[in-house]
Amino acid sequence: MTQTVPKWRAIVLDFLERAGWSAGQVFVATLLAGGVGVIGQLPWKQAITLAVSAFVASLLLTGVQYLGKFTNLAFWPDLLVRLAKTFLGALSGSMVAGVFDITAFDWGAALNVAFLATLASLGKGLLAREPAAPNGQVPPDASPSTLPTGTYREAVDHAPAPPTIEATNPPEGTTESPPAQASAQ
Repeated sequence: MTQTVPKWRAIVLDFLERAGWSAGQVFVATLLAGGVGVIGQLPWKQAITLAVSAFVASLLLTGVQYLGKFTNLAFWPDLLVRLAKTFLGALSGSMVAGVFDITAFDWGAALNVAFLATLASLGKGLLAREPAAPNGQVPPDASPSTLPTGTYREAVDHAPAPPTIEATNPPEGTTESPPAQASAQ
């Protein structure tokens, strides 16, 4: 039996899943882009600042995606949207963290962080996908989300909720009997 969560909770979990992964990917990408060195010399403050900026950017971009009702996508379009959002979130996070000045902005470092974060996002999306069907096709309900499939589908599906049992009961005061069987003659 599949456990379902309320729609509002599924949406909150989807926002947090997307923003959390973006922040983590940008955090690690910033540390990697800073080069390998002594732990104390890694750009920790910059990594944290960029991660928080990417978290906020992801929340905003996901909000725009939900408002535009562009959430119920097949696997590959959904993954491409996530990659674009991660790239834009990382790039905008670098701009915000560096108090953007076009003459002094380090585009190379910002693009390196954005590329590494997007590459990590691609890996996460491919690893999160359910196994392919025997014919090699992506299952129709596959997603690049790490949320349980039921929760993810509840969050992104725009269809109205199925009727409750009470809603399908006949109105009070009416008795509904099964149709009479025609007697064989």
